[in-house]
Amino acid sequence: MKVTDVKINGIVNPVGFALPDVSVSWRVADAADQKQESAEILVAADAHMERILARKQGRLDCAGEEIKLTLAPRTVYYVQVKVTGNGGETGESGVAFFETGKMNEPWSAQWIGQQPGDTFHPVFEKRVRVAGPLGKARLYICGLGLYEAYIGGRKVGDELLTPFVNEYRYALQAQTYDVTDMLRGDAVLSVLLGNGWYKGRLGYDGRREIYGDRFALIAELVLEYTDGTVETVATDESWTYRGSEIEYSDIYDGEGINRLLYEGGKNESRPAAPADIDMRLLQDRRSLPVKAMQEVGVREVIRTPRGEAVLDFGQNFAGYVTFHAAFPKGTKVVLRHGEILQEGCFYNENYRTAKSEFSYTSDGREEWVRPHFTFMGFRYVCVEGWPGELRKEDFVGKAVYSQMQRTGYLETDNPDLNQLAENALWGMKSNFLDMPTDCPQRDERLGWTGDAQVFAPTASFFMDTRAFYDKYLWDLHNDQRAHDGAVAYYLPNINNTPGGSSVWGDAATFIPDALYDIFGSERVLREHYPLMKDWVDWITKKDCEREGGPKRLFDFAFTFGDWLAMDGMTPQSVKGGTDDAYISSVYYYASVRKLGKAAGLLGKEEDAKRYAALAEQVLAAILREYFSPSGRLCVDTQTGYIIALHFGVYRDKEKIIRGLRERLKKDGYRIKCGFTGAPLICETLAENGMERWAQYLLLQDGFPGWMHCIRLGATTIWERWNSVLDDGSISSTSMNSLNHYSYGSVIHYVIRDIVGIKPLAPGYSRVRIDPRPSREIRKAKCSYLSARGEYRVEWAAKEDGSVDLKVLVPFDCEAWVQLPDRELVLAAGETKVNYRPACDFRRLYDWETLLEACRKDDRAMAVLKEKLPDAYARASGGDPEDLSLSLQDLRGMSWAGFRAEDVEAAAEALFALEA
Repeated sequence: MKVTDVKINGIVNPVGFALPDVSVSWRVADAADQKQESAEILVAADAHMERILARKQGRLDCAGEEIKLTLAPRTVYYVQVKVTGNGGETGESGVAFFETGKMNEPWSAQWIGQQPGDTFHPVFEKRVRVAGPLGKARLYICGLGLYEAYIGGRKVGDELLTPFVNEYRYALQAQTYDVTDMLRGDAVLSVLLGNGWYKGRLGYDGRREIYGDRFALIAELVLEYTDGTVETVATDESWTYRGSEIEYSDIYDGEGINRLLYEGGKNESRPAAPADIDMRLLQDRRSLPVKAMQEVGVREVIRTPRGEAVLDFGQNFAGYVTFHAAFPKGTKVVLRHGEILQEGCFYNENYRTAKSEFSYTSDGREEWVRPHFTFMGFRYVCVEGWPGELRKEDFVGKAVYSQMQRTGYLETDNPDLNQLAENALWGMKSNFLDMPTDCPQRDERLGWTGDAQVFAPTASFFMDTRAFYDKYLWDLHNDQRAHDGAVAYYLPNINNTPGGSSVWGDAATFIPDALYDIFGSERVLREHYPLMKDWVDWITKKDCEREGGPKRLFDFAFTFGDWLAMDGMTPQSVKGGTDDAYISSVYYYASVRKLGKAAGLLGKEEDAKRYAALAEQVLAAILREYFSPSGRLCVDTQTGYIIALHFGVYRDKEKIIRGLRERLKKDGYRIKCGFTGAPLICETLAENGMERWAQYLLLQDGFPGWMHCIRLGATTIWERWNSVLDDGSISSTSMNSLNHYSYGSVIHYVIRDIVGIKPLAPGYSRVRIDPRPSREIRKAKCSYLSARGEYRVEWAAKEDGSVDLKVLVPFDCEAWVQLPDRELVLAAGETKVNYRPACDFRRLYDWETLLEACRKDDRAMAVLKEKLPDAYARASGGDPEDLSLSLQDLRGMSWAGFRAEDVEAAAEALFALEA
């Protein structure tokens, strides 16, 4: 038995993080026993685990156990977990640790900045003299807008873009670094500053200096000597600063490094000046480390028709390019970044006003160059000014995002589906740079709440998002408290608007609820319960304040509705056709239910009763307003039916299902829904007896659809279904990102309803395994490292029509395997089984087979006659053959290779048969 992956609040060995509570989680692997008999968590003051400070024993939950402990500032605590199995097997983890930051300890340092009139990018410096052998040394630091610290010319840590992005009005994060090994004798501590989100350009209205107009720094270097003495080197007016070689820096526009900036000029050091920053804003960090997590090589060097030199990295991602510079003095190289080529040439007009450049002027030295205080979203880089040959090996792309453990892997025999999963994953990597942003490239890059809400379950399959979302929800609540409970449209809330849109604001309840279901720890509900409650109470309060009294409908605030749906007034409309107030009211109902559930789990009985009653009132109001007395939904759109079914809002479920079937038929079996409906459509169809329809919508090649984007070369998820037109031209430049993860939420459906892993209890302690092989997907392999351990599901269709299934269940968990002829209950370990599915999918049918089958049904023939006269003529001649085809067989047909018009007619014929 191995006890692994010990984490504190979802983080491996956190240093300097804010710890409102201490929750320990772990996993057990390679165990012979299947169940836990007992476990023990030890917290000690030393790495040898001798001075025990806290102990917790019993039948413990590996998804998270809170430890009662009084923490002291700037202190290291050591953690070990021991587990005993039901057969007596034992295991113990290695020693993990966490280290507190300054907590509420007063700072001896003061904020420092430049002298009045100095606006250049500064480097602050202080010579440090180490008086003797060091036991440990820690740097506590925050720099505004962004900073990088160096000791003796070596960078402190490997994090980028510190102190990250949050609502600077309410908090400034300070980081803690272990610098013990960097200090030997005398050294210079220097800190380089850039503009960043704090004082650079932010938002699409061009504003700058939203949070501050001056560079500022605060730092304490605490030296603890082996003899017990402690010395603190703190920022004050004894520090000096000079100009750096950064000419400009900006999140949107990029960065310029000029090695000749001060050549022949004066750049003397000058004394630092006090900076007027509120000390009360300083807090220990919440953000996970942001790092260069992956390298992406150049796939091809392109010479465009315009003569441009363009690097194709083969993958759209967010980060930067580092390159090898060995140029003559005075050489200036400029890199411009874009997502797509147009007519074979470089293009980035969809970035709007964001320049997205990196420039470098050489002084003749040889070095690898990178920007410090910016990032770009791109696949293509136009290189200007490069002397000599452009070689692929002189450039490396660095993908930058928050450090999270990868937990989910998917592979099938359908390469397009595999590409879709990769696109969703890269969309996440590109936009999970401290904040779950909408896009990483244009003049926006904001943490839109609606996007974050719909993608949270998929994100939490791919990676362990616990700590990442904890920080985002902390940001949300900080801003929410300033707006009486309303939730922002996006973060940072640069315009300081109240927000309050449904679906977007419902991130306050949906994300904590999803994190509880996925990771299984009540800690997330307890920590974010005020956020959840304040959002629901804000809607309820506004409803009660209206003239005439409460209606129990959320029909009084701006909402984005079914954003970017295809059933709006025009194909380029930003809003779909689903009634805004209906969407808002259904989500209000869903949020009240999620809040009531959280209240019950947390033992808040009065809240649980109150919100259960409120949910019933909201449901009754929705049914009165939007449903006929007989149960028909009066909002006749795909999204209208989808959210009714998904959230259980109906009088007569079968009528809603029939309405959805008819709506899909009217829509030509094409997706019409947007950000609200599309993330839910496939899983809702699958939940309600329409699995084949769900797979058809997922895999069909036509516009609009996921595979249509794949066919056009997408390597990430697009903002719009028609972001790129069939001829390869970009459809719009006003609001068009090619790296926008929202529609990638469909991967949650793939894992749950095709691969067949569905949690039945919080944290995946019990799951249902229900594979759904089909003609289009005959093999699947999925691994998910849940909070409790690894699930693996692998299945493959055989030539005899049976399916080989292999399931791995983690320690202390249970899987219910749903097969057509039996149900298995599996404990921990690996199980193999062969079974025969309910539908025989061995035969592959062609267009002629479909036509023959349609000859048996007058309605299907009528559809063919109307939509495809030539096919009707072929089908109606001669005597029908006995093909013995079931409707299930027909719905499982593969349409790859058919013409678009044939597929459209075939789909209508198939669904007419089913109806």
